[in-house]
Amino acid sequence: MARTKKIVRREWTKEDVRQMKTMAKAKDGVTKIAKSLKRTPGATSVMAAKLGISLSMRA
Repeated sequence: MARTKKIVRREWTKEDVRQMKTMAKAKDGVTKIAKSLKRTPGATSVMAAKLGISLSMRA
């Protein structure tokens, strides 16, 4: 039998959102932001889109 990994969802705290906003303003990439928040790049980009934050690395 294949082992299934239990999905554990964590709520986004105000501190998580604040850190994501500052890192996005500094033009850090999605993967770097996701690693610092200990989240997946997909979850990070979805939350950024919900909040209207651009994660573009372009100047």
